[in-house]
Amino acid sequence: MGDLLLVRHGETEWSLSGRHTGWTDLPLTENGRKEAEQLAPLIRGLRVGAAFVSPLRRARETAELIGLHRPRVEDDLREWDYGGYEGVTTAEIQRTRPGWFLFDDGVAPGPPEHPGETPEQVGARADRILAEIDTDADVVLVAHGHVLRVLTARYLGLAPSAGAHFQLATGTLSRLGTEHGRPVIAAWNVGAGA
Repeated sequence: MGDLLLVRHGETEWSLSGRHTGWTDLPLTENGRKEAEQLAPLIRGLRVGAAFVSPLRRARETAELIGLHRPRVEDDLREWDYGGYEGVTTAEIQRTRPGWFLFDDGVAPGPPEHPGETPEQVGARADRILAEIDTDADVVLVAHGHVLRVLTARYLGLAPSAGAHFQLATGTLSRLGTEHGRPVIAAWNVGAGA
């Protein structure tokens, strides 16, 4: 298998303010569009065998701006369903749940159409994506911070909650590869200015 190239979408108003953005379908900010455009040279020239994108607008806009033509929309790449914490910042949550941490404590239940997910449920989605990838060329996944962090943990053979250890900035490219037949992080949080 080729390398997995993980692209976190560019900045949105909610990522800028630290609000948990799962299913809310926000556009990129002007800065978010610039972040995505600056990644295009890093993608150009790669031997991309397949490209997948979350169905959410911020990821689809990013995919278009980095030059991916007709990536396959993959529902399993949507962001973590934050349930009752959708649109709420960590600081606001910690006012009523001191010490709350997403990867350890999960989310409060939300409405029936977005009840929230556990790390294990997000991990199951990541496992399905990883099982589907079968190409000798590089594969680009354009998605969201938390789901890509969990996917990284699963790629490395770790529990979904280990995604807590992989901070991922907006508008960045990361590379998962192998060394001596073992999965590794080959690059992380690379931006055009890096």
